[in-house]
Amino acid sequence: MTTLRLGDTAPDFEQDSSIGRIRFHEYLGDGWGVLFSHPADFTPVCTTELGYTAIVAGEFAKRNAKVIAVSVDDAESHRKWIEDINDTQNTKVEFPILADEDRKVSTLYDMIHPNASTTATVRSVFLIDPAKKVRLIITYPASTGRNFNEILRVLDSLQLTDSHSVATPVNWEDGDDVIIVPSLQDEAVLKEKFPKGYTVVRPYLRVTPQPNK
Repeated sequence: MTTLRLGDTAPDFEQDSSIGRIRFHEYLGDGWGVLFSHPADFTPVCTTELGYTAIVAGEFAKRNAKVIAVSVDDAESHRKWIEDINDTQNTKVEFPILADEDRKVSTLYDMIHPNASTTATVRSVFLIDPAKKVRLIITYPASTGRNFNEILRVLDSLQLTDSHSVATPVNWEDGDDVIIVPSLQDEAVLKEKFPKGYTVVRPYLRVTPQPNK
C-alpha cells in the first residue's frame, strides 16, 4: 500500500455513491476537493459530522470546494442514513457519500489502519487542490469528531498563500495579519506586494495585514 504524502497527486477512481457513479477527478473539475472518511453508516459521531458538513456546505462552495464522504457501506444504506442525518441534524445532505464496499478508495487513500480496525475506516481528511495535488492530510481516531471549521480555515490559508507571498501564523483566521515569506527580500517588490506596509519583528519574521484575496 502506497502512503500518500503532501504534494502527491490524489489517486483517481470510479466508485458508486449515494448520488450515483462518480469519477473522482472529473467530479472535482477545476475546483478544490475535500475527501473525508467515516467508519460506518448509522454511527453517532459520523451522523453529527455529516450533518454539520451539510450545514456549512455553502461555505465550501464559496471557496470553490466540493465535499465528498467515504464509508464502506453500500449506496442504499447511505441513502437511508442520509434520511436519519437530515432528521436528527436538521439539515439536508446533498453531497455524495461514496459506497466503498470493495475498499478500493479506502485502500488508495490508506484509510484503514489495522491496529485501529481491520474493517472500518479511520476519520481521515484530504484537501485536494485544482491541480489534483494533496495539500492537507489529517487523521482522527474513530471516537473523536472532526472540526470542520478548521478544515475551512486551512482551505482559506491555502488559497491565500497560493496567490500571495505569505504564510499564516499560529491560530490564524481569515482577516488576521499574515507573515511575509523569508525568501522575499527585494524592497521594491515588498512595497509593491504589500502597500499597507509591514512590521519587522525579526529579519525572518515580518508581519503584514492580510492582502486582498
